[in-house]
Amino acid sequence: MNQLSERFESSVPAAAEWLETDGRGGFASGTVSGQRTRRYHALLLVARTPPTGRLVLVNGFDALVRTQDGEFALSSQFYAPGVLHPDGASRRVGFEIDPWPRWTFLLEIGARIVQEIFVPSGRPAVVVTWRALDPMPRAELLVRPFLSGRDYHALHRENPSIDLGSRVEGERVVWQPYRDLPAVVSLANARFGHEPLWYRNFLYEEEHSRGLDDIEDLASPGTLRWDLSTGDAVWILAADLDTGAAQTPGLPAAELAADLRASEARRRRSFPSRLHRSAEAYLARRGTGKTIVAGYPWFTDWGRDTFIALRGLCIAGGRLDDARAILLEWAEHISEGMLPNRFPDHGEEPQFNSVDASLWYVIAVGEFLEAASANGTLHRGHRQRLEEAVETILRGYSAGTRHGIRMTPDGLLAAGEPGEQLTWMDARVGDWVVTPRIGKPVEVEALWLNALAIASRFSPRWAEILERGRRAFGERFWNDAGGSLHDVVDCDHRPGTVDWRFRPNQIFAVGGLPLVLLPDDRARAVVDAVESRLWTPLGLRSLAPGEPGYVGRYEGGVLQRDGAYHQGTVWPWLIGPFVEAWVRVRGRTARSLEDARARFVEPLLRHLDEAGLGHISEIADADAPHTPRGCPFQAWSLGELLRLEHAVLGARADRGASRPSSGVVPPAPARSRADEGS
Repeated sequence: MNQLSERFESSVPAAAEWLETDGRGGFASGTVSGQRTRRYHALLLVARTPPTGRLVLVNGFDALVRTQDGEFALSSQFYAPGVLHPDGASRRVGFEIDPWPRWTFLLEIGARIVQEIFVPSGRPAVVVTWRALDPMPRAELLVRPFLSGRDYHALHRENPSIDLGSRVEGERVVWQPYRDLPAVVSLANARFGHEPLWYRNFLYEEEHSRGLDDIEDLASPGTLRWDLSTGDAVWILAADLDTGAAQTPGLPAAELAADLRASEARRRRSFPSRLHRSAEAYLARRGTGKTIVAGYPWFTDWGRDTFIALRGLCIAGGRLDDARAILLEWAEHISEGMLPNRFPDHGEEPQFNSVDASLWYVIAVGEFLEAASANGTLHRGHRQRLEEAVETILRGYSAGTRHGIRMTPDGLLAAGEPGEQLTWMDARVGDWVVTPRIGKPVEVEALWLNALAIASRFSPRWAEILERGRRAFGERFWNDAGGSLHDVVDCDHRPGTVDWRFRPNQIFAVGGLPLVLLPDDRARAVVDAVESRLWTPLGLRSLAPGEPGYVGRYEGGVLQRDGAYHQGTVWPWLIGPFVEAWVRVRGRTARSLEDARARFVEPLLRHLDEAGLGHISEIADADAPHTPRGCPFQAWSLGELLRLEHAVLGARADRGASRPSSGVVPPAPARSRADEGS
């Protein structure tokens, strides 16, 4: 794994974001500058029903050091109509992300203060510490927490219903602003003074740029005070969710924080690389099993994202126990051959509006069975359960299920109906489905045929359908005039019609899946055309420049952004199938691997220090300079980078180029991915 180095530039953008997750769907996040620019930036954000039901309980804090020579802020807040106060960001002289966020502040008197924030795994809690690196007689640290108690998609405004009372029990202070929400337990080696105040008109710049509501009021119950001249300041915050996290076994704050720090440091040192540590952020509880959070800060677990990301985050990286737990947990949610596209945040029924989530599940099962069989960890009962799940999916799809999903006589898969977005290109605004792709989308056929190949190894009845479908694919999708593949055939279920617009979905006929569906000359033509028209340093464009509907920048309000989401916008996760295809058509030689790393992987590695630190963004602008957009922390973007290293460019990448390897192979109104954070 030496190619994925432990690089980190000492100077990172002030707007770059850090993320600390709790393994339950909750997290803490913010910017290097310390300024909160999103409604999702919070100190204590927890999931009541992991990984959903997320609540912001503690949004942040103001911190001030008071000495005999003056007062010096360590924090900065942005208020409407454009006021930055106080000036703590100006004193930041250092920032490190490993093993967790660590800021160094230099006061005008020459003294340095270090602030650290980390979230202990498995607990809805956060630990914050401050340490004086230089002697400061009579230095007092004052911290004011900002509380709300809101859904993490919402905003909080001043209201008379809040309870700012404080229950003080030694080092322990309990706040419960709203009776129907969990209490916040604060444990600190500090003195607490009850001084309730409202802080009004926080302005969130990222929300403003996205055309969303951007103003919030937060309440502060009082001030915590430490004497920094006598030792470290320690502050632990936890949500009372009946998890035990809010209970302290009689330990003082400093001792408990030291124990949490030591155990968390050991856990993080156990990962072989920075990317493997980042991968851990996306694994979370669901029920009695596990799942994968699609992205932070606003996604939960989405079906297709989970199974695409799982291949790199878990299977390729050797985390087979986690992969098994995720696959078995999701197997319980199959309905009429379909897996949910997403689980809503609050108690609604799962949404079954994805044609490809179930197919990606089959691909992941195939790779898991291969890997688990190879290392002797495959339990017979687990194999049987997963094979049954695959059979259930294929039977449902072949017989016909929701939204017009059905096998046609040519062995291919038709899908779609007006008003529904079933493929990964799923942007929707009200009744407007931006890219409906009704008919036979090219990547859906590639997934379907690969799923048939996997199932035919333990159920031979699928083999004949596979061969029939492969013949039809070769005959129906090739665009001889363009030297590429059509994006959709039988558009709107009208036989013989095609959508010839040049999109990246055709790459899955050559890369990203075990089975290559094109002869060598056509495979090479597709890869070369995709590189020429779609490749950027951050991934592939979703539509080629010059095509009807192309949009070069993902910006503006909800309507403008959703309209651009798959109309040119760059998707880093597509670099995985593209690079795999690129290497396949050139032959897996030392030279091709070296070239692929230098040309395609290195730009993504540099991106690790540009937006979401240690992570890969969800999307980027189609036009240069390809500004990162969307979620700064995206599971399948990071997962495909890890899969490239392990399964494509690494020593274990031994798949054949033209065949599978031996063992691989109406609900509530739907929301699109694009409006999840809207």
